[in-house]
Amino acid sequence: MDKSITLPPDEIFRNLENAKRFAIDIGGSLTKLAYYSTVQHKVAKVRSFDHSAKETEGDPLYEISVQEEITARLHFIKFENAYIETCLDFIKDHLVNTETKVIKATGGGAYKFKDLIEKKLKLKVDKEDEMTCLIKGCNFVLKNIPHEAFVYAKHADSEFRFQNTHPDIFPYLLINIGSGVSIVKVEAEDKFERIGGSSIGGGTFWGLGALLTKTKRFDELLQLASKGQHTNVDMLVKDIYGGAYGSLGLTGDLIASSFGKSATTDKEFSKEDMAKSLLHMISNDIGQLACLYAKLHNLTRVYFGGFFIRGHPVTMHTITYSINFFTKGEVQALFLRHEGYLGAIGAFLKGAEEDNPNQYSWGENYAGSSGLMSVSPELNPVQRARSGTFDMLEMDRLERQLVNLPLLQDPTSYIPDTVELTEDALARVYWLYCFEEALDGVVKRAIASQKDQPEAVERAEKFRQKYRHKLQTLRHQPFAYGSLTVRSLLDTREHCLNEFNFPDPYSKIKQKENDMALKYYLKVVKSVEELSWEQRQFTLVKGLLAGNVFDWGAKAVSDVLESDPEFGFEQAKQQLQERPWLVDAYNQWIERLKGPPHKCALFFVDNSGIDIILGVFPFIRELLIRGTEVVLASNSGPALNDVTNSELQILTERIAAMDPVIHTALKEDRLALVQNGSSSPCLDLSRLDKVLATVVRERGTDLVIIEGMGRAIHTNYYAMLSCESLKLAVIKNSWLAERLGGKIFSVVFKYEVPSKAQG
Repeated sequence: MDKSITLPPDEIFRNLENAKRFAIDIGGSLTKLAYYSTVQHKVAKVRSFDHSAKETEGDPLYEISVQEEITARLHFIKFENAYIETCLDFIKDHLVNTETKVIKATGGGAYKFKDLIEKKLKLKVDKEDEMTCLIKGCNFVLKNIPHEAFVYAKHADSEFRFQNTHPDIFPYLLINIGSGVSIVKVEAEDKFERIGGSSIGGGTFWGLGALLTKTKRFDELLQLASKGQHTNVDMLVKDIYGGAYGSLGLTGDLIASSFGKSATTDKEFSKEDMAKSLLHMISNDIGQLACLYAKLHNLTRVYFGGFFIRGHPVTMHTITYSINFFTKGEVQALFLRHEGYLGAIGAFLKGAEEDNPNQYSWGENYAGSSGLMSVSPELNPVQRARSGTFDMLEMDRLERQLVNLPLLQDPTSYIPDTVELTEDALARVYWLYCFEEALDGVVKRAIASQKDQPEAVERAEKFRQKYRHKLQTLRHQPFAYGSLTVRSLLDTREHCLNEFNFPDPYSKIKQKENDMALKYYLKVVKSVEELSWEQRQFTLVKGLLAGNVFDWGAKAVSDVLESDPEFGFEQAKQQLQERPWLVDAYNQWIERLKGPPHKCALFFVDNSGIDIILGVFPFIRELLIRGTEVVLASNSGPALNDVTNSELQILTERIAAMDPVIHTALKEDRLALVQNGSSSPCLDLSRLDKVLATVVRERGTDLVIIEGMGRAIHTNYYAMLSCESLKLAVIKNSWLAERLGGKIFSVVFKYEVPSKAQG
């Protein structure tokens, strides 16, 4: 045991001083530690001023204060057993006051290291059943981490194809390949049974491999296998029959007998070839078993995990090949991004049942997670050494339970993101460059939002380094956090900003723009009221689109807004593309408006200021006059200059004080403001606030309006809904506009009617 190992404490074991509860999973070579801590972070709160006293001109609409908030976070750390003593010492030195006197433990090594843990941490080791922990952990990640499961395709553009989170994760088959193989059928949260297994597993590969090659290290064996040619050792169908065996449907290249040639050939076989043959033999055996059990129990979702898999491309490839062969492609072999943590997560959940962790939704904190590292033998040794030493996952408890939008046509096939950057190399290069180029601007904005705090410059610099490092990781490993999309790049940036206490860099800009836009509200409404019905509808749509130009997240626009503070609503209208628009379903929309009013419209709003006040409100005002109820769904937390729910409450009160239509609608509850559960500039309709889903159902919503580039172009462009929908945005990025066949400030106005509702 090397006592000289020094730990990088800034990066690992974060928030130990606030740790409340521990769990540990010790395997044959890796230790996984889990702990629950509370994190103090700053949040920007807005509060309405008391406007009953006579206002002085120039008084801001509301005040912004930054407050401390405490949230729950789960930390998972994976390291080699060689580090266990150093890590326990580090924890002992930094542990301030843990509430618990017990550490939940699972895994084969929990017994071996029991005395060491109890002595070092003064916590009683409480052992939990390994299989129960594994299943609990598996259910947890499948429910809470989008893009947890993936299919492995060795020769595809993107080796990792991530699956969408299924609204119902049950039933599934879990094949856990450790020393042996356990096959578990999971039917519900606490209902599972081991339905089979085999003694021929990872231990067999390791043991026989050591005898054949004299190589004692598991990873070295895999490396040998990745370079080997199994056909030198295995007997193929063509070796027996001279070609394919057509009448039995067997191809010539099929293995007829593993190691078959070694009995008849008088020669030495290379270590590489023997390791490869052994890997195929064991993988094919496990693959066939998995298929037979899947068929027997009528299951199509089969997840593989355990020490044997551990993200190794060569084992994932052989298992995938075997499953495809035996089921003719009917069953997919699925692997898990956080497979190594399942036992630790499960043990932790066993110890935290009084906190009901399953009652909440959780989200991965990209700022504190190391992401999926490729363990391809081709990778440079430095990267391998780093990924082999410490690996982290952090999960933050979300304030609300997240569920599907009930109006998704088919939640199982819904994909929020329009472009998958792991598969589209050109788009990936462009967007990574784009986010890197925007970094200086974000740093400047963050510092400006906290001018009164001298240490803000230092924190902003740390944010810059961290986010730039994340972008560099994603250049080499686009699959690190699941699917790489514009949404995940934006979310990672928000997570990094929060980590360095920049909860809302745009709060002051939003405040200023809201104040200004309110002054013009009545003027806009009056000018609209003077128009004929046809003209009025077009002006309202054009106003909605012009409002959407005011987006600080788009570089082309933020440059204009920085250089020309006078740039306003009328100028934005002039920037818009003339009709016909890039996507133009305006005529169909107008025809629909000539029919009966919608019962209830759900409007996912976008930016603060001109967008919400002069674009959205006049538009929904017209819907309210028509007799349609309106639900405005806005972000729960800040992202860029998007309007948050608490800001929208204040703005709506002010507008209602000026406008009897809005005032009456609020009073009669025909206008409702609900938070969407998100703090992202994009929109995932499979992770929305449960309260919003209930409101949508209760009000019989029959129209969904999604506005803005983040919500209607980067996400949901292809989303299929079971009711009518409007998706509208102005393209404020010339690269994206060109890709869609337009130019900057092209307009997308997409009106969709689900096929069953047509006619």
